[in-house]
Amino acid sequence: MSNASLNFQPDTAQTQKANHLMPYSFAIGLQIGTDQQNRYLFRLPFQEQNIGNPFLPALHGGLMGGFLQSCMILYLHHHAPEISQPQLIDFSIDYLRSGHALDCYAQCQLIRQGSRIINIQASMWQDNELKPIATARAHLNIMP
Repeated sequence: MSNASLNFQPDTAQTQKANHLMPYSFAIGLQIGTDQQNRYLFRLPFQEQNIGNPFLPALHGGLMGGFLQSCMILYLHHHAPEISQPQLIDFSIDYLRSGHALDCYAQCQLIRQGSRIINIQASMWQDNELKPIATARAHLNIMP
């Protein structure tokens, strides 16, 4: 697939809702939007403060993990609004490539929703969706 940066259309209302729901999303500059295929995407605009290794430069791994985890929670709030407070059971991330000093994009996919547990995954890329820089999986408890 082509570069999402050419197709990303920010949704200001969804981004503001995310900032209110999760202040961390505001701190890192997370944006919510869609692409030309109307896919629900997340964007992390590059900021100097996101660099973890200034010699490469490469994005901080904790920032990448926090971005993906935030995307998963916000995805659920949008696609399953009946779930008010999902509780994280476990989260794992695979760092596949260094994140360069570029904007990042992510897409989430709900793998399975049971009566108590949700399994969700996310993929993060920069200039080519076919070359992800990180992927993550999480299980969340949705019991009231």
